[in-house]
Amino acid sequence: MQVFTTNRKIIITCHKWLANALQKEVIALGFTVDRVFQTGVELTGTIEDCIRLNLNLRCASQVMYSLKAFICNDPDELYQQLVTIHWEKLIAPTGYFSVTSNVFHPTIQTNLFANLRVRDAVVDRMREATEQRPSTGSELSGAVVYLFWKHEEAEVFLDTSGETLAKHGYRKLPGKAPMLEALAAATILSTKWNKTAPFINPMCGSGTLAIEAALIATNRVPGLLRNNYSFMHLLGYEAAMYTKQRALLNEQIIDIPGLKIIASDLSDKAIEIAKINASVAGVEQLIEFEVCDF
Repeated sequence: MQVFTTNRKIIITCHKWLANALQKEVIALGFTVDRVFQTGVELTGTIEDCIRLNLNLRCASQVMYSLKAFICNDPDELYQQLVTIHWEKLIAPTGYFSVTSNVFHPTIQTNLFANLRVRDAVVDRMREATEQRPSTGSELSGAVVYLFWKHEEAEVFLDTSGETLAKHGYRKLPGKAPMLEALAAATILSTKWNKTAPFINPMCGSGTLAIEAALIATNRVPGLLRNNYSFMHLLGYEAAMYTKQRALLNEQIIDIPGLKIIASDLSDKAIEIAKINASVAGVEQLIEFEVCDF
């Protein structure tokens, strides 16, 4: 299967209640959304499309490319279904992959056991086809296989993201009770802020809302701060696919004359942390920081 050019179902997951904001993001990128549900959206596309989605989305968690959906009643059926997939055409025989899952089935007491059966199927198929086997582990630093299994319906995906997209990569110091970056972005987008009116973030803590506001206003997307995704570890991946999309990210940054974003907190330590995070995000110069009562 030439997954980089073959259209299949794509599921983009998000945290609960963020699907509406995610849907608007996906449509703004020029995609057609086939279905919206509480924790994500569904569309149709290729893994090359997944590259663009991974780099640009603010509200997403994972971008999943479907490989196979099937009826499954027990772990043995799961294994038998997955061992028929041509994994040797998707993952390098000397590469590395990990397995994640969400399973709701009476025969599975822990997702770890389901992950093990998936891993066994992939490894056994690879060993038979290539006389080699990839290494595997829990770190999401290579190819990632994802299983969703609820009742008798199961589906296996390539998780093209790896580490969650919900964390945008700039928060090196989280501070106390930090707000998830994807939630902060969705919150701002839901306000219909016009990006020119003053944006004030009192009690800013580690500065997530103010930083996300600056990123949104200037069209800086999360892909600017990340350089490893699991799609990079699939067979057929060409660096030019990523390089082309990555170059567009810098070109789409805009300047907003008179942009006024204020972040304040009673804690000088919080402001110090917020400044560091804003610097990593590349927007420190766009935010006015103040230590004061809200």
